[in-house]
Amino acid sequence: MKYQIPNWLIILGGCGQIFTALIYPYIRHQVFDWYNDVKQLKPLNQEIAKTYGRYIQGLNFCFGLIAILIPTDLKNGSHLALALTTLIGMYWVGKVATQIAYYPMYQIPQKIIFKTGSYFMNTLFVSFAIIYTWLFMLNLQTIIN
Repeated sequence: MKYQIPNWLIILGGCGQIFTALIYPYIRHQVFDWYNDVKQLKPLNQEIAKTYGRYIQGLNFCFGLIAILIPTDLKNGSHLALALTTLIGMYWVGKVATQIAYYPMYQIPQKIIFKTGSYFMNTLFVSFAIIYTWLFMLNLQTIIN
């Protein structure tokens, strides 16, 4: 029996990824005071940190656009669909693994909005990892068969 992921779920995941890209600067500034920490680095390291932050934000946004604009193509069993869902799935699985392995030792501000937001964001990250890993497995199964 072959399971299918409905397009609306892929599109919803895409909207969530765009949301994470748009909320990213707020979280860095309001929750983690990231900009003040980055100011303590040498100028080149400041630029590197900012560049990587933009890469993360850009990837989240682009992954979301791909999901919204071509959800059917992400599950069509082609080699390109397999490659994209592998990339996006590994990205989010890596994000979740990093959250679990490294981030629990740090404290977020204890305001209710930040605590609630952290649970919400982690739920989103796990959802993205599940959706894209599922898509990857379906595409792989199609290619193998």
